[in-house]
Amino acid sequence: MTRSIRDRATGNTLATGSEPDVFDFEGNVYFAESAVNTEALVVTDATYTCPYKGTCNWVDIKGGASKVAWVYPDPKPGHEKIRSAYGFYRGQRPATEEVSE
Repeated sequence: MTRSIRDRATGNTLATGSEPDVFDFEGNVYFAESAVNTEALVVTDATYTCPYKGTCNWVDIKGGASKVAWVYPDPKPGHEKIRSAYGFYRGQRPATEEVSE
């Protein structure tokens, strides 16, 4: 099964792939960097620090919505699986939608 995240405003695909490049973690969907349309996204300097995963950077849609995804460049031990993977909220969101084919 292929899973994708699309920009609801433009219909552009932000990320697409299947296992093992796409996986669920803590109720969200993560895509390996190779499965992400990095031309459509920008990793920002804005951060969030999770007490057990570490610090992530927020990801915006270029010229569009902000904080649609996040990426942990150096997660804490035990969370290496999410290193450099782009996390997106699952399902329908104001700026994005998850599609399975």
